[in-house]
Amino acid sequence: MTIRGKATSLDIAHLAGVSQPTVSRALRGSPMVNAETRQRILAIARELNYKVDKNASSLRLRNAGTLALLFFEDPTNDDSLINPFFHAMLGSITRACALRGYDLLVSFQQLSTDWQADYEDSNKADGIILLGYGDYHESRERLQRLVEQGTHFVRWGASLPDQPGVSIGSDNFQGGFDITAHLLDQGCRRIAFVGHASSHYPEFEQRYRGHVEAMHARGLTAEPSLQHDAITTEQSGFDACQALLARGERIDGLCAASDLIAIGAMRALREHGLRVPEDVAVTGFDDIPLAASVSPPLSTVQQDTKQAGHLLVEKLLALIEGQPVEGQSIAVKQVLRDSSLRG
Repeated sequence: MTIRGKATSLDIAHLAGVSQPTVSRALRGSPMVNAETRQRILAIARELNYKVDKNASSLRLRNAGTLALLFFEDPTNDDSLINPFFHAMLGSITRACALRGYDLLVSFQQLSTDWQADYEDSNKADGIILLGYGDYHESRERLQRLVEQGTHFVRWGASLPDQPGVSIGSDNFQGGFDITAHLLDQGCRRIAFVGHASSHYPEFEQRYRGHVEAMHARGLTAEPSLQHDAITTEQSGFDACQALLARGERIDGLCAASDLIAIGAMRALREHGLRVPEDVAVTGFDDIPLAASVSPPLSTVQQDTKQAGHLLVEKLLALIEGQPVEGQSIAVKQVLRDSSLRG
């Protein structure tokens, strides 16, 4: 067999009729690869004079005693560019690592950079936890490349069909359903949903589907005109609510896909002379610390960041050990405050 240039593990995978991760496992002696397949891969590697680059494979050898946490930039009102919801996640992940005797390397990556290749070259950790990824359609290819190069990683996000890698996330559908049912219990009938409702933002889409189903369960229709796209920033929530009101939409409730969106929307409602909750009851999602201190305090859906941090670390360590790992959805609960409570 002839290969132009230096042989790679992808060349071996093609000739052996297996995936690149299988080649990586076989070359490092993983018990996950059966003996017959391993021997076939090793024979091809010898014939191609393939040499394992031990430096490039250090992420997969579990010898650093360190896990990496990668944040991705979000537009924020301060210089952090980190969604405030992830601040709580950072604390829980750090504690979970400490309990297992691991150090945590925290890195900030911009979505515009080739982060999956850059991190593979850094050779500093045994596996990666990903928090935030922007537009899922744009990030999916990068996640797939992590899978193909055999990197151990888990991410915080919705579990999706045929997704690359393992995800831990909240029960977004149930959260959207429950918080909308609460608004209906408060007498709201024309409820706006502010937040993206497409597969580009799967968590928001699931919250919207829960919202729609809660309306349907009460014999009501979630009108498409009352849904307006917004990303997780106060300004985006403000702009979206302004747009709804500017086109004359009459609403008595507002279900925001995140707390920051809700806080921005409340500012827009005040500027239009509308009272919260008397005229428009408002809810968010996340239960960030700011939710309890805005005026009026914000009703929201709380995500269990303690359990999330524990599961992200435990699932990642299981992957590193070569164990089969599946994604998991975490239950959510309502935290009801003055922004939605009437009477």
